[in-house]
Amino acid sequence: MKLAEVTWPDVEGADPDVALLPTGSTEQHGPHAPLSTDTIAAEAVAAAGAEAYDGSTVVAPPIPVGIAEEHRHFPGTMWVSEDTFRAYVREAAASLAHHGVDRIVLVNGHGGNVAALREVAGQLSRDGTAYTVPFTWFDAVDAPDMGHAGPVETSMVRHVAPDLVQEDRIGEAVAGASDGWGEWVSGVNLAFDSAAFSDSGVVGDPSGADAERGEALLDAAASALATLLEAIVARDPPEDLER
Repeated sequence: MKLAEVTWPDVEGADPDVALLPTGSTEQHGPHAPLSTDTIAAEAVAAAGAEAYDGSTVVAPPIPVGIAEEHRHFPGTMWVSEDTFRAYVREAAASLAHHGVDRIVLVNGHGGNVAALREVAGQLSRDGTAYTVPFTWFDAVDAPDMGHAGPVETSMVRHVAPDLVQEDRIGEAVAGASDGWGEWVSGVNLAFDSAAFSDSGVVGDPSGADAERGEALLDAAASALATLLEAIVARDPPEDLER
């Protein structure tokens, strides 16, 4: 059940096993992919994972603006502070718990959100609001060439929302791309912003991306998410530990 598409009486008697809250970003993804790439992916994975799960779920509307100041040099990018993002996710999740949901999975599509989501999930779980865990889709699939707006994300968008890919700009994306994320010395990334190492905002080569791979990625992420949903529903929530 997609929360945004039903009425309150539909929700009143639903009693889902678990709620899914997608989190994404509105940020540059090169000259070829939409600013909403991370949100599109998070929504698609949440919906597909809910469908693959053999149980009752509710999928909340996505949180579309995240921690993305590292992309601020590229027009259209939006971001909020880590404190604001953590508070928004925490309170959005708590509103689901208010209606009786006691298991929540934060389905994430943006790397910049990862640390904050882990912290929020821990807080919600420890204080008894709801047993909450974060799930970042690209960490759950075989995607060693992830990059940024590279072959992985571009494949996903080509599958889920092909009309939003600017195919005539792929060459521009490749020409201005970098091979890796940042400038590393002694295990330290010296670059805080993507513009410091990528002229087009892209990391990796999106020219080889295709919808078929995007479909396979979505299927793999959905399967992994369904497995997680089964585990969190079966597992007892965290309790205060004594020593």
